[in-house]
Amino acid sequence: MRKLMLALLTGAYLCLALIVSLFLWRMGATPAVGVSAFIGMLGLCFAFHGLLAQTFLGAALRMDIDTVREAHAILLDQVEKVDARVTDLMEVVAADAQRRTEALSSEVSHLEDLVHKMNDRLERQLSQPAAAAAPRGPLSDRAPQGDRLLRMVQEALADNRVDLYLQPIVNLPQRRTVYYESFSRLRDESGRVMMPAEYLAVAEPEGLMANIDNLLLFRCVQIVRRLAKQDRKVGIFCNISLASLGDEVFFPQFLEFMQENKDLAGAVIFELGQDAFERRGPVEARHMSRLASLGFSFSLDKVVDLDIDFQDLARADVRYLKVAAQMMLNELEEQDGKLVIASLPDLNAADFASLTRRYGIEVIVEKVEAEKQVAEMLDLDIGYGQGNLFGEPRAIRDAILAEAEPPADFMRGAPRRRAVGW
Repeated sequence: MRKLMLALLTGAYLCLALIVSLFLWRMGATPAVGVSAFIGMLGLCFAFHGLLAQTFLGAALRMDIDTVREAHAILLDQVEKVDARVTDLMEVVAADAQRRTEALSSEVSHLEDLVHKMNDRLERQLSQPAAAAAPRGPLSDRAPQGDRLLRMVQEALADNRVDLYLQPIVNLPQRRTVYYESFSRLRDESGRVMMPAEYLAVAEPEGLMANIDNLLLFRCVQIVRRLAKQDRKVGIFCNISLASLGDEVFFPQFLEFMQENKDLAGAVIFELGQDAFERRGPVEARHMSRLASLGFSFSLDKVVDLDIDFQDLARADVRYLKVAAQMMLNELEEQDGKLVIASLPDLNAADFASLTRRYGIEVIVEKVEAEKQVAEMLDLDIGYGQGNLFGEPRAIRDAILAEAEPPADFMRGAPRRRAVGW
């Protein structure tokens, strides 16, 4: 476009110079004068063109400079606004970090108070085994093997040789891990793992189960917090005994701690056996109700009878019912061409899970060992499974367990056995 404009102007200048020279020639000027006039006029036109172009170029340059300055001012204003927003954001983040730090410090302080009190009770029990056993007869009347096992349990608690195991609970049929069940395992001084069937016989009569339960509860809460930081949406079933529910010293402390951590509701499910649930007294029922008022729920395991008052379970905020796979299969029988449950002969077996769901209770079939059992449970519309087929109980790693460890004065430290990762 600029080249075309320049060509047109050049043509106009030539025409103007030619007209002037012809006018002079017509007026009587010699040809030499006409040629000189033509050249001079053409030079004058180009000089005027250069001056005019320079003027317009200067004006355009000044306009560009003004535009750049305006853009710079706008950019500077935006930078100042962004800087102010960043400053405000940093202040908010710093305030939030300070708040979280204060909340964490408060929680740790509360936990330390709790485990200090638990430690005092544990030391009294360990230092006075004879007094604890007095209602059941003198210590000397117990079999030597029982005395030895009791000492092993006491030493394991005193030396903090208590490991936490987790076993996955999966949804069916996808088999995706949605919960874990926690187990406590004691180790003797040689590192051998003592199974519950081995130490329960002496730990329960001596009142040591409350200490084991308390330590398990403490670690479960800390592990749930760790999983939450990793954004892992899973929950943990944590066993709780009647002794812990009825403990008027420990339970108020624990309830206060859970009240400060109501965000764990739904991630921590307290579990007790069917027999323990049926034997609970007013104190235990009241304490369960207080936990439920915070949003926590319960699970019933060690089920030996499926003829259950589901309405009573629902009132007690029991949301899960664990039934052993083999027991469920043994309960199935055929009557009048229908597959029913022996304990509930009026109910089709396939309707059992839907019946419990009407009361807000999910059935979890546990101790699943074979694929055939899974297929039969799916026919019964059971939504969750647990057992070695889906994953054996595994000890959490030392690094993870260290994060869930009570203060050193709760249990006297001892070298830990290397645990399997989970």
